[in-house]
Amino acid sequence: MEILKKISETLYDGDEYAMPGLVQEAIDADISPQEVLDAMMAGMAIVGEEFSRDELYIPEVLCSCHAMMEGSKILKPLLTDRDAKSLGTVILGSVQGDMHDIGKNLVGMLLEGRGLKVIDIGIDVPAEKFVEAAIANKADIVACSALLTTTMPEVPQIIKAFEEAGTRDQVKIMIGGAPITQEFCDRTGCDAYAKDAGGAAALAVKLCQ
Repeated sequence: MEILKKISETLYDGDEYAMPGLVQEAIDADISPQEVLDAMMAGMAIVGEEFSRDELYIPEVLCSCHAMMEGSKILKPLLTDRDAKSLGTVILGSVQGDMHDIGKNLVGMLLEGRGLKVIDIGIDVPAEKFVEAAIANKADIVACSALLTTTMPEVPQIIKAFEEAGTRDQVKIMIGGAPITQEFCDRTGCDAYAKDAGGAAALAVKLCQ
């Protein structure tokens, strides 16, 4: 439908002011809220992919995220838990000792834009809190951000905490951050590594399929 295509394009363009009107227009045309949400998510998927290829930059991605949020304000009251199709639940946080949150927040917005439920537990998060949040929310993925070489040792502690809780096989553990590498991911026993926010969103979708 033309209006759904326009919604995807407008979200990609990051026009947060136009989004509510377009979403309402689609709803008034008897298009289901889930179809409208799917169109928005399709736009965000392109944003994430192009960001990963360095074809879009953080300011542009943030504009699209804001457009997504403005459109979602219209949809949320219309989507019941039964209707809204969530791909999975992600616990997101910066590891203990790490106070950085800009990258983490960007990852969270892109994850939500891809249809995942995100529980952001903040910065400076001890290993035990990751475990508690994962159990309480029946999470599919735990995404850990470490932006300092001094906080990288926290990652194996998180793995150990899940093993000691007997829940390691119940979640996929993703890691990311400037000093993190695939080799570090493999060595510490994590399930997945993403070098940037766009890659993290795409990877999380694959892990939940």
